[in-house]
Amino acid sequence: MWFDSTFDLVRILAVGGSAYLALVILTRIFGKRTLAKLNAFDLVVTVALGSVLASVLLSSDVAFLEGLLAMLLLMSVQWLVAQSLVRLPWTRSIIVSEPTALVWDGQLLTARMREQRIAEAEVQQAIRRTGTGGIEDVAAVVLESDGQLSVISRSQLGSGSTLENMTGIPTHNSGHDVA
Repeated sequence: MWFDSTFDLVRILAVGGSAYLALVILTRIFGKRTLAKLNAFDLVVTVALGSVLASVLLSSDVAFLEGLLAMLLLMSVQWLVAQSLVRLPWTRSIIVSEPTALVWDGQLLTARMREQRIAEAEVQQAIRRTGTGGIEDVAAVVLESDGQLSVISRSQLGSGSTLENMTGIPTHNSGHDVA
């Protein structure tokens, strides 16, 4: 069977268009962070929004206003969390994972790579993507809180001030964590 009733098709078109418009408006109201690169919390909210939208579209048991309220709730919670990250710095360690060095001073930090479940090939790929030919030319590779790998070559290191607040950076003399 292609469809149950014409009413169901019309409902999907009407509710789908309205829900899409509401989601676009809410996204504009709640700002760019809703569309930013995702940390774990943002990913959960995005997946939940998609689930709510699908439920509103496909289930006649979920009224449009119930779905709209659910979307508003999710985006409001995301906004509150974002506000706490800005205004209460101590909340960052609870909500967002810390960046982790995977390469330091040209050396793979294999223990950290295992902890973060990152293969050496992934690190090498990130290094190649920057146009750097050898790991010895890399000051640091950092697994960021959004899952991206940032590569800082020795020539780009400058003062290294962007690396100062990371936890667990090995000292140059320790060597305890390198391959």
